Amino acid sequence: MTRMWAFESDVLVIGGGMAAAWAAISAAREGASVTLVDKGFVGTSGVTATGGPNHWWVPPDPARRETAIRRRLETAYGLADADWMARVIDITWRTLPDLAAYYPFSGDGQGGTYYSGVRGPDYMRGLRRYALALGVRVLDHHPALELLARPDGSIGGAAGYARLQRQSWTARAGAVILATGGCAFRSGLIGSHNNTGDGYLMGVEAGAELSGMEFCVAYSISPAWASTRTLPYTGARFFDAEGRLLDVPSPLAQRDYLCALARAFAQGPVFADLHEAPELLRTVIRKIQPATPTPFERRGLDMFRDRFPVALYGEGTIRGTGGLRITDGACQTSVPGLYAAGDAATRELVAGATSGGGAQNAAWALASGVLAGSGAASLALILGKGGGRHGPLTALGQAGLRPRATSRPVDDQAAIGLARHHILDLDQALWRNAESLATAQAELNAAWAEIQDHRRGDGLGLVAAREAAAMTATARWCNAAALARTESRGMHVRTDAPAAMPAHDGRLLVDGLDRIRTRFETAGTKANAA
Repeated sequence: MTRMWAFESDVLVIGGGMAAAWAAISAAREGASVTLVDKGFVGTSGVTATGGPNHWWVPPDPARRETAIRRRLETAYGLADADWMARVIDITWRTLPDLAAYYPFSGDGQGGTYYSGVRGPDYMRGLRRYALALGVRVLDHHPALELLARPDGSIGGAAGYARLQRQSWTARAGAVILATGGCAFRSGLIGSHNNTGDGYLMGVEAGAELSGMEFCVAYSISPAWASTRTLPYTGARFFDAEGRLLDVPSPLAQRDYLCALARAFAQGPVFADLHEAPELLRTVIRKIQPATPTPFERRGLDMFRDRFPVALYGEGTIRGTGGLRITDGACQTSVPGLYAAGDAATRELVAGATSGGGAQNAAWALASGVLAGSGAASLALILGKGGGRHGPLTALGQAGLRPRATSRPVDDQAAIGLARHHILDLDQALWRNAESLATAQAELNAAWAEIQDHRRGDGLGLVAAREAAAMTATARWCNAAALARTESRGMHVRTDAPAAMPAHDGRLLVDGLDRIRTRFETAGTKANAA
């Protein structure tokens, strides 16, 4: 008989990165009892722990904030929201200094404190300590597999599997926050191995919608043998195998930069040269991104003196902008009782159709976590007082857990490989067109049907089965959105529809499992930042 552990809390946070930690902290500060469950170890889990994120940090001067918002709106292609931007900037400014008791912020060189840029490993350790100090119960290596619903359809908990204890668990909660990160489709991107789209799948199974999934064309450049961080390459020169200098635009020209590198990779190996990198970069790289020099040192290379081969690693929805649609100012999804934060939620509200490293992305992770934690705690405490949290719960998980037909072996790696090909392959992603997208959708639908009909995990295999299902499902939603947005906007470029269309100025919503539905957001369905 399989052992089952059951527990309860006001708020259940699923995930272990920056957004999840801030959500748990925020909920606990509101007086809620909080449990945080993660696939990995909270403090080292996710992409933040491997980098040095810089937050969108704008002092509370109206003119400066107005300028910052205006500049960001200019690159959002009509899909961001100025009110949300202002709110995220303000929450970040007010909240980040609260971590000072748990994280040693650096000085700004002028007698003050430098808050905006943080060292990823130390930042995540500090967030863990902060959460524990507030009484958050942290359950490492406890991946969630599915959500649990009350009779009225609202979310009342989740179920999962404890890796180390080899034990199933169920958690009853007044509200649940999905902060599971984005999906990099096992591209090899540093820190992203556990980011497999689990939150998207659980959310859609519960009836939630996604938004902005077409905006997933994001890559980071790293040494060919190991993914690191992209900061050193802002001043790099690139060469082919014959030593000829390649004409590659600045990384600031994101689309042109990626296209130039993609064309070069199609011809053969590409090598980076950092001889001309700023001296300041050489001195600070170990402090702000300590994981970056290590792969070079292990090979006996000096990254600033030796020329070395590079590769592009897909970031998918981690640096893309899509995710679960937010319906109110508390970061609730379209399903009552279910909230989303960080990369699990759409970041279109502050990023629109383009992304980038750190800045608004880090601020969004922090602010959406704070908002989701506060909102979930308020709901849970109200339900607790009125007895609305009790009663039977229904398990919502499907693919990988409860096959619709006879259970039989399914090749997970083939399905994951197909998802990676159709979403991350440079030719597929950078030069989209109706024909290639339609072909991709047919192949992804077939892979999904195979998983949905026949895949069933057992024990630790439950986690692998759900990850394969989530990556396949996420690829279908990304591809379906790219097919439905018959224009070019931001990082989404259609070679057969190169112009932006005014009719497509709204955000594109996606939902559904067997049959995927797409529709453009109307004024009445937009999230209110108030």
